[in-house]
Amino acid sequence: MVAHLGAARFAPGMCQRLIIKIGSSLLVDPAGTIRREWLTGIVADIADRSRAGQQIAIVSSGAIALGARRLGLQKGGRATLEDAQAAAATGQIGLSHAWAELLGGQDLTAAQMLVTLGDLEDRRRYLNAAATLDRLLALGVIPVINENDSVATEEIRFGDNDRLAARIAQAAGAGGVILLSDVDGLYTANPNRDPAATLIPEVTEIDAGIRAMADSGSDSGMGSGGMVSKLEAARIAQAGGAHLAIISGKTDHPLASFTESGRGTVFVSPGGASARKAWLAGRLTAHGRVTVDAGAVAALRQGSSLLAAGAVAVDGRFARGDVIEITDPAGLKVARGLSEYDAVDAARIVGHRRDAHAALLGYAPRAALVHRDHLVLL
Repeated sequence: MVAHLGAARFAPGMCQRLIIKIGSSLLVDPAGTIRREWLTGIVADIADRSRAGQQIAIVSSGAIALGARRLGLQKGGRATLEDAQAAAATGQIGLSHAWAELLGGQDLTAAQMLVTLGDLEDRRRYLNAAATLDRLLALGVIPVINENDSVATEEIRFGDNDRLAARIAQAAGAGGVILLSDVDGLYTANPNRDPAATLIPEVTEIDAGIRAMADSGSDSGMGSGGMVSKLEAARIAQAGGAHLAIISGKTDHPLASFTESGRGTVFVSPGGASARKAWLAGRLTAHGRVTVDAGAVAALRQGSSLLAAGAVAVDGRFARGDVIEITDPAGLKVARGLSEYDAVDAARIVGHRRDAHAALLGYAPRAALVHRDHLVLL
């Protein structure tokens, strides 16, 4: 069956490194306490895979929901940013303790990593995080990772652990990501509203039709991510060469259940890009934007560099080497890359052929606004 073939992509023999993301509603019950019996089951699944040789990292939600109960905060600790930060700081201790205790019961060592968006958007910090992950996984440790919500602000946070899991997969060089959720995959429509909705077992390309099926809501009200964030996570994972599965966590042993039934949606990656291009594709922020004409869009899609002659506008404040987005005339994102110019000089040469650049800039120009070696299509 196709579904079983999808599950096989995440088996220890096919996927050496696996990232498992667990949502808040699975880990924490509506009363704000850890669901220890369920957590014991998922830990047993992880231990089975670890004994089979698979290296696993866990992206664990639940700190805010857990801390909110302990502090008596309203709206699950999400009424204000300050409440969320306080709840995260309080809940993270209990969450980490539970993971360490239960993994220890399976003779597995847990490690905690708290990261912010900036840690994975900045190239140097990203490489540091990647090196730490690589060493922990090579030692047989199970890293338990969460966004550092106690210090992150609205402007510098992932906002959901789906995309964080996909970025961690890139940093760890993982071949697979499994998102355990309160829904068992991507449906043709929201199954809670449309009884005729059907599950899509496999997706090879996230096109407009697939995006139209997403629903940004979260069933539980505890989590911050819905299907929209899961599709974005799938895009990031695919760009980094990792398959991604959305499966239900509403069973006692969800990983074992997925292996047996294959039920879920698998987003198949066509293969890995270079490490730098995967990092670029997975970024969630950019320092500026260059709008290009239709001819430049066609050239980029054929593998060309971005030349100034094909650009029509420059927005933002950026320096040479900063990440910028490239958009088409309608404002749709086409590509992302490292700028060869700062914003001021880029604006001077927009729309001009290269033979005019020296006179406009007062110095010998570079070959392109964004070189193809430092550019990735979106």
